Amino acid sequence: MNLKNWIHLFWTTLVVGAAGSLIAGLLLQWTDTIDFNGTADVFVNVGILLGVGIMVSVYSQMGFFAYLMVNYMGTGVFSRRTWQYVQLVLTALSLLELMFFRIFVDGEKRGVSDIILGLVIFIIACATAYLKAKLTNVSALIPTLFFMIAVTIVETIGVLSIGVDQATVWITAPLIACNAYQILILHRVVKSSATSAASVSQ
Repeated sequence: MNLKNWIHLFWTTLVVGAAGSLIAGLLLQWTDTIDFNGTADVFVNVGILLGVGIMVSVYSQMGFFAYLMVNYMGTGVFSRRTWQYVQLVLTALSLLELMFFRIFVDGEKRGVSDIILGLVIFIIACATAYLKAKLTNVSALIPTLFFMIAVTIVETIGVLSIGVDQATVWITAPLIACNAYQILILHRVVKSSATSAASVSQ
């Protein structure tokens, strides 16, 4: 991945995060009673929503590049098939930890919310993995599931500790959107970089 393509990925992910936060924030506020004291309050509110989305997108990109490094090391240490099994096990454990383990081990009282969040992440991850496999090949199915489930859950640990459902939705919505966008666009970015490198070498 060259600098030009990375900058493109960076800025487009910022836009995805900002849009996701704005949409999620406005939907949450629409369900509550919020009084604005003028046009300035409306613009400040929109600015806060966009700003949070941008920060979440940067956080998502950090997790994405961390995943790329882990995936690179995993393929170097394990065989291809073994690494797939490892990813499946880690994916299942992370999903179980979110939906069930925290209730029984840590005494969390948000069982229903965690189960719903886990189901939402699982459904979106399956849809993203299916689309990724259609865009590339079937070998991308397990890595995409691993990233969209395991990595996303790890990234949401901070907001889950707050224990407020609205905050969880507000942060996880743009986070999932950014993660899905990055994993779906990755092959295009890599292909574009390879094409540019080939044209330069000719």
